Amino acid sequence: FAELHAAVPGLPLASSRILPGIVLRRDFAAYCPADGELRAVLVTEPLRPALTAPGVEFVVDSEGQYQASLRWITKRTEALMKRLQSNNVKLLLSSAKQEEVVLYYAKLYGVSVVECLSSEEMALISEITGVSPYTSFGDNMDREITETAVVTFCQPLLLVSRRCVHIGFSSVCAFQPHCLILCGPVDGVNEQHAAALQEAFTMLQQLFKTVGQ
Repeated sequence: FAELHAAVPGLPLASSRILPGIVLRRDFAAYCPADGELRAVLVTEPLRPALTAPGVEFVVDSEGQYQASLRWITKRTEALMKRLQSNNVKLLLSSAKQEEVVLYYAKLYGVSVVECLSSEEMALISEITGVSPYTSFGDNMDREITETAVVTFCQPLLLVSRRCVHIGFSSVCAFQPHCLILCGPVDGVNEQHAAALQEAFTMLQQLFKTVGQ
């Protein structure tokens, strides 16, 4: 329930509504408008390549070597975004914060980025789509990316002064997510309404479970 409702103070209760899909309470780190159905990839780590593996010391002998290393990182990041584009991936959903070079090439190649997702949000998206976070961004830049989710729409959503991300997923199960936008004059009223609704849903869940048995 926590991931499927958003409380919006400063508006009358009558402004509350139900939206299809889910609402992520953060702004796009990079936004590239795309029409129609698109593909999304989930990641849990920064996509900027590291110069060395953890626990391994990286030594450069000159400024030229260091600059060459930075150019290598930049080229690898660009190649990754080209790879996403060639696999028709238009949305990157990340639990990790991505560096500026990743966001730069994401915008250049038409890939929207939402970062710093919580573990609960990532788990919810995985449940809806049946897709696990993708981790094999290795040396093979030509291999097709198969762990992608189908997104029916992806757009900014303004809730009073807060910019959010509104996404619709093609669900692989009977669960069709909808998000409750719960409005109220102040946070305390919203919290009371949210608690009451959660209790009502819990009661209904228990009722249907009893009937089913």
